[in-house]
Amino acid sequence: MKFLLIEPFSVGSHRLFAQGLAAHSSHTIDLVELPGENFRWRMLGSALYLADQIEADYAIETYDGVIVTDLFNLSDFKAMIGAKCPPIAVYFHENQLTYPAPAGDKSVFLLGMINITTALAADRVLFNSNTHKTAFLKAIPEFLKRGRDFIPKGIAKKIRRKSQVLYPGISFPPEDETDAQKKTGPPLVVWNHRWGFDKDFKTFLQALKAIEKQEIDFRIALMGENFGKIQEEFFQAQKRFKDKIVQFGYVASRTDYFNLLKQGSVVVSTAIQENFGMSVVEAVLAGCVPLLPKRLSYPEILPDAFHDLFLYRNKHDFIEKLARIITDIEGYQTAQKQLATEMKRFLWENVISDYDRMLTQLTEGH
Repeated sequence: MKFLLIEPFSVGSHRLFAQGLAAHSSHTIDLVELPGENFRWRMLGSALYLADQIEADYAIETYDGVIVTDLFNLSDFKAMIGAKCPPIAVYFHENQLTYPAPAGDKSVFLLGMINITTALAADRVLFNSNTHKTAFLKAIPEFLKRGRDFIPKGIAKKIRRKSQVLYPGISFPPEDETDAQKKTGPPLVVWNHRWGFDKDFKTFLQALKAIEKQEIDFRIALMGENFGKIQEEFFQAQKRFKDKIVQFGYVASRTDYFNLLKQGSVVVSTAIQENFGMSVVEAVLAGCVPLLPKRLSYPEILPDAFHDLFLYRNKHDFIEKLARIITDIEGYQTAQKQLATEMKRFLWENVISDYDRMLTQLTEGH
């Protein structure tokens, strides 16, 4: 069959997901993408812009279905396209109801309502983890109470009936396509997350300072994309650890990125918001030991047998476990290899059948 995938914010994990799905599906999937910037305006205006573009360049009635993502106003799009619109699935990478809002952000309520109406307007609602699905549905009733009067009832129930979880696929190069250097020198601590406030780099920096005071030697790779003003803590780290940093800033080449991951010893997260953790899975597949908070999506992504080793409960536990891993990285290699094998279940070749099955089901009855 033939599907149209609309990604109004094509960057990072959004772009990787869209391109990976199109490349691996047994169906034909055509991509319509906009640059990954100005996310608020993408949610507010991209549906109106793309409806005109798609009508001009695509015969949407010839498609068996459409896939959109969460930074999109599906209600507006369907109103513009009209009755010829095929069935639509929406994939939630994140949502604006549970996303920690920056101080003074007055757009939160409007953007959250767009997420809710998009889910209601879709024929299928897909989430990238059970943690994400549960949090979104649980947040809806309280979120709607902010409207003060004439509060709609049963919205979460309506969305739940057509919801399911599909973990995002991971594209990882074959061993012979990378040429990583051997792991020599002090252990390399990897930070490969978006440079946003919700990833809480400040806590990571505090941990690095505490480790340094223990006279433990290490190196640092600070990767990940940045979409705005860089937080002061990153420049503090650049100055404080200038002799330890081997990479500071986004690595545009996927080959170079994976080569750095393969040199890594431990990948760390201090996130206060994470619905899946694609960058962590990539690093584990490349050979890094993970050290992650015992919350968000991480306990779901890591099998139970690895929780005690690789999940921390609080800041003290984080620093203690990070010091232990850095000073005895060889002692963790057997567990790391076992976990890397477990993470292969997220590779596109192992999840694509679930997506193709969902797409087939999307078209049934239409």
